[in-house]
Amino acid sequence: MTDDRAYRLHAGDARSPVILHVPHSSRTVPPEVRRGILLDDPALALELDHITDAHTAELAAAAAAAADLTPWRFVNRLSRLVVDPERFPDEREEMLKAGMGAVYTRTTHGGRLRPDDHDHGPLLERYFHPYAAALTEAVEERLAAVGRAVVIDVHSYPTAALPYELHGEGPRPPVCLGTDPFHTPAGLLAAARACFEGFGGTGLDSPFAGTYVPLRHYGKDARVGALMVEIRRDGYMTEPGGPAGPGLGALAAALARLVDRVSAPDTA
Repeated sequence: MTDDRAYRLHAGDARSPVILHVPHSSRTVPPEVRRGILLDDPALALELDHITDAHTAELAAAAAAAADLTPWRFVNRLSRLVVDPERFPDEREEMLKAGMGAVYTRTTHGGRLRPDDHDHGPLLERYFHPYAAALTEAVEERLAAVGRAVVIDVHSYPTAALPYELHGEGPRPPVCLGTDPFHTPAGLLAAARACFEGFGGTGLDSPFAGTYVPLRHYGKDARVGALMVEIRRDGYMTEPGGPAGPGLGALAAALARLVDRVSAPDTA
């Protein structure tokens, strides 16, 4: 890495409205953050196996390379165990009840990750807020350039529910599409369903729901579209934390097709 920022924006075509957002693909925990984590090294490695959306950065990169109009990619370079950029940083966050707000204090299996009285302020200031500001700026650049922005979150999830999941009892389709009633228009959702229909079926908002939209635009600016693509891990990798398999290429091709569909100016 050439700098110490927690994120990297990979430039796409100036005409593209699409930002592929990859927030949970990294296993990197800086030494100063590692010192505040209670797990020993083997336990931390196992936790990273469970919590990391392994190979999703590679999947997004392959999709970007295959797309007719190269999308922009905003990639988290640090583990979500540092901060989770997709959580609310305050009491609005549902996952606080599992000890997994913007800064986690509990593991995927309910163990102690950090002390319960951990001061989250320094991590939020150093990592969370700059990340959110940079992604907001990336969205605004797409709005200024082409008049709209489409944020496609690229995630994965385990085949079997983990204890931390608040809604793990619901369906676990091969591809889960997370939506927002304001920011996910019908055309975007229909395009995603069509592009991923060949992987055994898609589902909506189960086991994970919602999308990422910068708070400056959330619920206010309909020019910002958003969709979360959650890929069940048995479709492309060995669980937990193992190597990618041949499914990765096929899923990247499907994501590239979605990017191309969304990039068309008549996509609602």
